[in-house]
Parts: sequence; structure tokens; C-alpha cells
Amino acid sequence: MKRREVVTLLGGAAVLWAGIARAQQPARTPVIGVFQGLGANDPEGKVRYAAFQQELQQLGWTDGSNVRIERRWGEGNADLMRRHAMELVALSPDVIMTTGGDATERVLQATRTVPVVFTIVPDPVGSGLVKRLSRPGGNATGFMQFEYSLSGKWLELLKQIAPTVDRAAIFRDPAIAPGVGQFAVIQSVAPSLGIEVSPISTSEATDDIERAVSDFAREPNGGLIATASASAVAKRELIVSLAARHRLPAVYFNRDLVSSGGLVSYGADFTEMYRRAASYVDRILKGEKPASMPVQAPTKYELVINLRTAKTLGLTVPSSLLVRADEVIE
Repeated sequence: MKRREVVTLLGGAAVLWAGIARAQQPARTPVIGVFQGLGANDPEGKVRYAAFQQELQQLGWTDGSNVRIERRWGEGNADLMRRHAMELVALSPDVIMTTGGDATERVLQATRTVPVVFTIVPDPVGSGLVKRLSRPGGNATGFMQFEYSLSGKWLELLKQIAPTVDRAAIFRDPAIAPGVGQFAVIQSVAPSLGIEVSPISTSEATDDIERAVSDFAREPNGGLIATASASAVAKRELIVSLAARHRLPAVYFNRDLVSSGGLVSYGADFTEMYRRAASYVDRILKGEKPASMPVQAPTKYELVINLRTAKTLGLTVPSSLLVRADEVIE
């Protein structure tokens, strides 16, 4: 056999074996990043993640089998959120599921290429996370927490459950767009209800928040509203305890705070939102792009009332509210 033929034969064999070797290599396991704004040991965060994981399994994805899930937590701390967002992006995941506006913003500051599915975001357009709800246009889509008009209903609910209230302190985070938006809507409906509103920043130190509530409670006929933000979630035990200490009727944005002893809440079902997020993650893993996947609004809002707390405050909950309630804690 001539030398040229031998070289050609060996070269062809090398290409063949290289192809076989590549074919025998295991396929890369997809990676899902999960970034929750709550702490790692937060009970509600665990419930929501369990729902997300269960729905993923129903769709054919099992952690440790055909997909790998990398989790990080924000703990309600801005510096920790920034660092953990960068850590997740550095892992080159196929998609990241985020919770809350703060966590989502941190991830999108770190990447404009990795697909992101967000949950519990109050104002994705106003916050600059997407261009529009119908066609987000970038690398993020997901599930918004509510429309701003819902904020006015919290004040209406406070007046219904505590008719003598004519002053309301509004817990809000002025450093974020949803904090400004929610307070603006509450302000707009306050005159029609005969209620004077004043803000308390949830981003302040604990001592400052305690002092602000104490000063507010010195005058009679006061009530509280806790608007949605990562800082309010991180300080929810403080907010609920201050309402109880000063005997102030309070309305909250989510049932978690009522389960902890708060009076009443009206807001989206966050656990259901996590389940729905799993379907978007599944679609992205199968090749769809966030840019053309519409941002979805909640399909259900929950009214939760704590009768034990109402009794402690000396309030009689109207039967019209009890009939409407999705859950009554007795």
C-alpha cells in the first residue's frame, strides 16, 4: 500500500473514531437557576419552591436526573442579592426563575442573554424589566403580582373592616418603582374614603420603623397598610408585631402576614404563581424564547381574614366580607 493511501486511511479512521467518541459522550444536563428573595429557611419560600419542583416533575423534569437546579436566596439584603445573582449567571444556566422585583432586577443587571422567568413582580413594565406585557422583547418574561389598581382596594378593605379609621400609615419602599406606584394609587382613593394617608419606609432600620409607628399610633382611629416589596417581606414579622402592639387594624398584600397574626390580606396566590412559572421554564428548556412569551397576570386573588386578630382588636368583621373570604382563620 502506498504511503499516501495509508495516511488517508488513518486520517479517515481518526475522524470516524472522533465522531463515535462524541456520540458516546453524555448529553449536557440542563441547569435551572432559582433565585428567591426570601431566606433559605423561610417557611413560605419552602412551600412555594416545593410547588415549583412538583410541577416541574409533572412536566418531566427531575432535579438530579435530567436537570440540575441551582438555588440562591436574597434574604432581603441588597448586597447579598447582587452577589448571588452574579453567582447564578456565572454558572451559565439554561434559564433562571426569580422571585420579586429586586431579585429580578439584580439578575437582569448581570445578564441580558440568559432567559429569565420572574414571579411576584408588581410592575414589570414600569420597572424596566420588559418592554410590554404582550411581547416582552428581551430575555425576561413571567408572572406579575398585580395591577396597581389593586392597591386602592387595600384602603377600601381597611375602611370596611374598621369603619372608624380616618388615618392610615402606608408601609412602602420609596426606592423602587412599585413602592412609588402603590402609594400613589392609595393616595388617589384616600379622599373619597375620608382617610388621610402617610408613608413609612420599609427600607429604614428597625428602630426607625418602630419609632414611626409609635408616633403614628399616638392619635386615635389609625390603621396600617403593608404594600408589596422585598423589604416588607423581610420585615413582615416586625410589621405584624407592631400592628398588634399598638392595636392597629392592618391590611396586607399577602396571606403570609395574616397566617403570622395579621388581620386581613388581599392579593395573588403566590404558590400558584410558582406552579405556573414551572410551565414557562419547561417551554424555554424546550426551545422557546422569553421575548415572545407574554407576561401573565394572576388568575386568582385571595381574601384571607384572621378572626382571632379581629376579636383581639375588638372588631366585628362584616358578614359581607366573611362571605367573600377565601380563607377564615378562627
